[in-house]
Amino acid sequence: MPIKTHINSDSVFVVSGGAKGITAKCTIKLAQKYPCKFILLGRSQLIESEPEFAKNCIDEATLKKRIMEYILATGAKPTPISVQKMYNQIASNREIKQTLAAINQAGGNAEYLSIDITNLETLKTKLAETTSKLGKITGIIHGAGNLADKLIEKKTEEDFEKVYTAKVQGLENLLHCIPVSQLKHLVLFSSVTGFYGNIGQSDYAIANEILNKSAHLIKQQHPECHVVAINWGGWDSGMVTPQLKQEFARRGIDIIPVDAGTQMLVNELNPAHQNTTQVVIGSPMFFPPAPLGTELRTHRVHRRLQAEANPFLIDHTIAGNLVLPATCAVSWIADTCEHLYPGYRFFSANDFRVLKGIIFNENLASEHILELQEISKIEGQEIEFQAKIFSHNAAGKPVFHFSANPKLVREIPPAPKYENLNLETDNIITLRGKEFYQQNPSSLFHGAAFQEIKRVVNISPEKITTECFWKPISSKQQGQFPVGWMNPYATDISTHALWIWLYHFHKQICLPGQMVKEEKFASIPANQLYYVSCEIQQKTATSVTANLIVHDIEGNIFSRLLGNKGIILPKLLE
Repeated sequence: MPIKTHINSDSVFVVSGGAKGITAKCTIKLAQKYPCKFILLGRSQLIESEPEFAKNCIDEATLKKRIMEYILATGAKPTPISVQKMYNQIASNREIKQTLAAINQAGGNAEYLSIDITNLETLKTKLAETTSKLGKITGIIHGAGNLADKLIEKKTEEDFEKVYTAKVQGLENLLHCIPVSQLKHLVLFSSVTGFYGNIGQSDYAIANEILNKSAHLIKQQHPECHVVAINWGGWDSGMVTPQLKQEFARRGIDIIPVDAGTQMLVNELNPAHQNTTQVVIGSPMFFPPAPLGTELRTHRVHRRLQAEANPFLIDHTIAGNLVLPATCAVSWIADTCEHLYPGYRFFSANDFRVLKGIIFNENLASEHILELQEISKIEGQEIEFQAKIFSHNAAGKPVFHFSANPKLVREIPPAPKYENLNLETDNIITLRGKEFYQQNPSSLFHGAAFQEIKRVVNISPEKITTECFWKPISSKQQGQFPVGWMNPYATDISTHALWIWLYHFHKQICLPGQMVKEEKFASIPANQLYYVSCEIQQKTATSVTANLIVHDIEGNIFSRLLGNKGIILPKLLE
């Protein structure tokens, strides 16, 4: 177990891009918590004394007027560009001095080096001179970066180099000057753009994702170092204009308040988080949808399923065979639709049918195909499909496993309330937790990944209400069916109520056959209790049909499985 790394008064941090902007504010907050030593790197020149005309002039308009008067006094003609350039120099100089003063006031010790970190030799020389005074460098905060936002077809090589080198070459140069073996802390300021991508920022996304991967690689090689790549979202700072804030709000993207964001940096450097190598701080990036066009298209997505790639299947074994849960088929369809149509979200699936299902035995096909055929679409609103999952047998004939008619929408409708909410306990069924599972032939067959019914709240000939709990399983266990907007595992747990009702009243058991409609309004929460109200619609000799409403304790609906038909088995599972 690596020794926990702590920041103390002898710690020395090199902070690229640390004298101005958000990186400066983060450094000041860090100095307030840990008054140590900081070497701030930036390209701006630090001028000891301002021009006389600028002294004690704070107002931007007044200062620009004085700059124009100064330029005229020199015999030159002021232009908007020349005035703005001189104003930026003065403002930049002031911000650097304010940062140094704030760090020193907090009890830290800060020095500023005017340097381009892409210049290795100069960086090496200046860092050596400064460390001879402040001591050996123990940490790096790499916050330097440039932007050149343009659509990719309009980007030039110079644009790419400007953005890429500050992030990637800058990190390489810092690590060339400061051996990782002597570092106790390495903090890389990455971006949600690297994690999610963003329109017009292909170069910025590439550079930041390289920082993310570098963090993981360095952590593997130096586990004793506290390494973290922070994927920041947009900050509530000068770079986010009122117009951009409005656009973020339209797209549902929250911006990071400065006080909250800087405190998050301090929190991430707590030794308790030493093994967390990458974090995302900010909202996911939701993009405007691509144009749908008028032609109805068909997609075929090929997939190789393997039992060993899906460890959760061991907990879904029926009569000795690993069987794909029907909920995984719905998730497969929904996730594929969303990947093919960014900006749209799965909302419903009509007429879902289990045809042959998928059993992982010697007859498992080498390849399965999901066919999605557009039925109808409204630009910027919704798309409806006909979906089929099939494979080919040895004779080359298609074998159909599942089918449904999924629907994607631009915006999920508000979640309705469940009007027939009843959480009064009747204690008719006293089993608890794992007592519902694998106890005898009448028990639910599911293994540990699906054993999350906590209790039956109440039961009657018309209805059963269960209390459930979804404890996340690892991504390795999820395999080829990861949890996203759709959660096939929690949804499967939600269907167990029908099995319990059927056996309690009729001493029979069933497996899923079809469903009239599934609607999804919100995600089932992890590690929290939720409830399933199962309303019985019809019972025949061969089937049972019910509506399953998945909701919270207050009746807020997460999803509805309507017309859910279970096929009654002729005898109990062995």
